[in-house]
Parts: sequence; C-alpha cells; structure tokens
Amino acid sequence: MKDNIVLEAQSIEKYFTDPISVKVLDDISFTVEKGEFTSVVGKSGCGKSTLLYILSTMDTDYKGNLWIGGEDMKTKNEKELAAVRNEKIGFVFQFHYLLHEFSVLKNVMLPGLKLGKLEEKELESKAMFHLKQLGIESLANKKANQISGGEKQRVAIARALINDPIIIMGDEPTGNLDKKNSDIVFDIFGKLAEEYGQSLLIVTHDEEFAKRTKRTIVMEDGKILSLA
Repeated sequence: MKDNIVLEAQSIEKYFTDPISVKVLDDISFTVEKGEFTSVVGKSGCGKSTLLYILSTMDTDYKGNLWIGGEDMKTKNEKELAAVRNEKIGFVFQFHYLLHEFSVLKNVMLPGLKLGKLEEKELESKAMFHLKQLGIESLANKKANQISGGEKQRVAIARALINDPIIIMGDEPTGNLDKKNSDIVFDIFGKLAEEYGQSLLIVTHDEEFAKRTKRTIVMEDGKILSLA
C-alpha cells in the first residue's frame, strides 16, 4: 500500500440475514489519501451508514478487506480494533454526544485521557490549541449544555482531533445544523484537509456540502455508482 493512502476498502460485501439474506453492500472498493476530503452520498437506505460502520471497524461481519494506516483490520481482535478507533479515527456524528456535566475543555480531552499517552497538562494545552483552531477557545470553561448546537458540533470536531487521527469519519455531521453553521463546519473540514493534511470521509445527505468536497462517492442500492 502506498504511504499516502490512509484507508483502503477492497471488495467489501455485507449481508443482513434476518429473516432472509439480503445483500446490502456489493463490491465496495476505494481508497482515501492523506489530506483528501471525500464525501459519500446517496438516497436513504443505499448503504452509506452501513459502510461507515464497517470502515470505522465497529462492524466486523463483512466480506472483503479493509486497511487503515497500512494495517489489515481483518487480522485484529476486538481489543485491537478498539485501539484503532481511539488512536487512528476521529468521529463526528449528527448528534455530538457531549457530556453535559463536563466543561467544553474536558469533553475535548476525554478521548486523550482514555488513550493515556499524554500527561493531563499537556493534553489540556493540546485541547486548547484545537479549540482555538476552531474559533471557540472562549467556551473552554463553559458546561457543554450552555452552548449552541453549532458550537457543540465544533467542540465535537475538536474532540475528534485530540488523538491526532489519520482520518476523520463523519455521519451526517451537518444534519442538525442550519445553513450558516453547516457552512462553518464545511469550512473547518476544508481547512483541516488543506492546511493540516487531515483526511476526511463524510457521509452526508447534503448535496451542496458534497459538491464542494474534493471527491464525492455516489452510492445506490449498496453499490458505488461513481467516484468523481
């Protein structure tokens, strides 16, 4: 695998088997390179979210192969896959899943505390760097339930960055936001890709969002129609 490829999916197939066997993903193959901002689009039920669960290593019941950072995910056990998710993948969902009893700063630090590679003080200054990067450092000491929806999503992005992931995966990250805040999130993602070489793979219903990404993967009925 080339050094600049952070994720490679090869001939991925997925079946749902309850009550009968139905193929929901069919021969999915593509790569994501370092610094590439890629979106995945398609109608509801086309398999986008199912694919993201597999690519994020949360679903291991599939045929085909998946490499992240040059490592074969098929050879790893559940504990090793959990380590991959914590160290190599940053997640941004439609719902931000912030812990309201904690401050914004603490929410950003949590994955880093779990990883345990840095001292708390070092982690705190790293979290502040990401909050500053996203223009929300002034919110650091506020409780997560005291900030707006758009601000919460920016906190979720800062949290996704804290362990220096090789790829950020998003599932409808602008799904609950108005146009202004959707544009802010898009601009943040674009800046992360262009200025910091961050790879992003974002599942979205928002066609305007997808059109502006570097590459769009279009899915239909569990297959890739185009990789423009």
